[in-house]
Amino acid sequence: MEQRFLSLADVTEILSISMSQARALVRSGELRAIQVGGKGTWRVENSELEDYIQRQYAKSAARLQVDGSSLDSMD
Repeated sequence: MEQRFLSLADVTEILSISMSQARALVRSGELRAIQVGGKGTWRVENSELEDYIQRQYAKSAARLQVDGSSLDSMD
């Protein structure tokens, strides 16, 4: 059975971001998470992470269309 919830450490690994970036996503509400148990124990539901990823794809596609940005100028 697949795990329903991911730790922030799992999220950092999946998205290849730092822990401070993951915390900022949760703090801003961009990535929904719940606090479980003691202070600082946050979990992200798999479906919430997938929704976040899909929203980022949509934002990126819109930015490419509007700005005419090319991939050459990206990291």
